[in-house]
Amino acid sequence: MTPRLSLSEQLAQEIVDRIRSERLGPGDVMPATRRLAESLEVTVPTLREALRRLEASKVVELRHGSGVYVGTGIERALIVNPHRPPITRESVRELAAARLAIEPGIAAEAARARSPHTLDALERAAQNALHDPDPAGRPEQHFHVALAGCTGNALLVQTIDALLERRSQEQVEIRFSYDDRARDHAEHLEILRAVREGDADAAESLTRGHLEHIRDAIDATAHLEDQS
Repeated sequence: MTPRLSLSEQLAQEIVDRIRSERLGPGDVMPATRRLAESLEVTVPTLREALRRLEASKVVELRHGSGVYVGTGIERALIVNPHRPPITRESVRELAAARLAIEPGIAAEAARARSPHTLDALERAAQNALHDPDPAGRPEQHFHVALAGCTGNALLVQTIDALLERRSQEQVEIRFSYDDRARDHAEHLEILRAVREGDADAAESLTRGHLEHIRDAIDATAHLEDQS
């Protein structure tokens, strides 16, 4: 049986369908709230509830005093749960293990499928390793998301991006645990070189070694306390 959707869920889907039918993309402005409510034949409070639902998954962006804009989530097949669980030592180790299981294969595919455009993006992202971890959030362009981008597979990009965004606090902790920026940068450059040369075996092996170093650094760090 197909579960029945609430009114706000149905309305949210209608808004998504309208965004797609009108070929709107991230950053495009949507009709004013009152006009959109009238066109959908709902009240403004009902529409706002649906918009807040879509805002949580970044399908729309509500800008106070400016209006409603299409968000980056409209292009995603995987939606990140906005309600993150508390960070614990185990959750940090879990993220490291998940990445170790997934990303070496992605690196191999990246070496096979890379293009000049995706390589340029990977080279720019490699420079992030030179910067200190940002406690406020993720780097502007994450190396491993750009690495997935070299595969040309949007779902793989979204998988890695969603994983890192879903566990952004753990990722910041990992960057503090693995705090040798020079080594991190050097390992990224080695992976970049293997991908550029189309060496899938080397890209996979180097990525596995890089993530194993990160895992080992986490295991050696005893200062992280569970947060409730």
